[in-house]
Amino acid sequence: MQHLPQIRAAQTPDGYNYDSCFYLLKEKIASADIACVNFETTLAGKPYSGYPQFSAPDEFASGLKDAGFDIFFLANNHVVDKGRRGVERTLGVLDSIGIKHTGVFRSKDFRALNYPLMVIKNGIRIAFLNYTYDTNGLPVTAPHMVNVIDTLQMKSDLRLTQLYNPDIVIANMHWGDEYITRPNAEQKRLASFLFRNGVRIIIGNHPHVVQPLAKNKTNNEIETVVYYSLGNFVSNQQKINTDGGAMAEIVIHMADDNSPVKIISCSYSLIWVRKHTENGKLKYTVIPVEEHKKKAIPELTPEEWQKMNIFATKADQLIGSF
Repeated sequence: MQHLPQIRAAQTPDGYNYDSCFYLLKEKIASADIACVNFETTLAGKPYSGYPQFSAPDEFASGLKDAGFDIFFLANNHVVDKGRRGVERTLGVLDSIGIKHTGVFRSKDFRALNYPLMVIKNGIRIAFLNYTYDTNGLPVTAPHMVNVIDTLQMKSDLRLTQLYNPDIVIANMHWGDEYITRPNAEQKRLASFLFRNGVRIIIGNHPHVVQPLAKNKTNNEIETVVYYSLGNFVSNQQKINTDGGAMAEIVIHMADDNSPVKIISCSYSLIWVRKHTENGKLKYTVIPVEEHKKKAIPELTPEEWQKMNIFATKADQLIGSF
């Protein structure tokens, strides 16, 4: 997310720059075969704005791409914050910088041609799906389309997905209750529905706090996995449990064209958002918690160390609580 203080912090004499925000994660993200991110803002142009209706500089998207992200999930409750123009411009900017994206479409016909998002990597055919619980009550102006959670439509989408012969199906879900650290009954119901209909991996967003990771195993092999919520990747939120999040790290393998895809491992790494002042200017830096404990770069104040450790201890407990 991009709250207004973050936008101001990224401002330079020539525009906006997010290098200092993501530089500590760049190597990890870029090393992934595919790196995906929930893009919870619009690129509606000036005037830029934060909560409650977001519009970030184009450089925010470029910064995430430079950090190594390949796919942006767009279906979330803020995607139509700036109306039709915001949706159109967001899609246009992402296309112009070569970012794959899904969940929001220019038209019904465009959706029919481009959904699910199919990606082939290392010979594995991966289908990506993306849905949101709502758009904060704001209308989606025709001809644009936003994928909203509707099990009838989702079941139809999943049937269609099988026609593309995917080796594995992954769903990104914008769901759950904000600031609640446990999945609600609807999240659990939807996860079961998705698994019954062919999805094997679910990544959740929206609560702004981490929620548990749950795996289903058969004969000690992982069949399905759901990360109910990864929390915040980067934001201005600093209250308890909101000042960081987790990055899902999933390894899949297919021995040959005639073998099913196996989920080898599903883990996570914690990140914490450092909000600090440098040379009189506010800055935000996303810090990989475990790597920082080894290298201590950048140097944190005792108070920052305490805040990061409180977040990390609680997050580990929450993610592993299922």
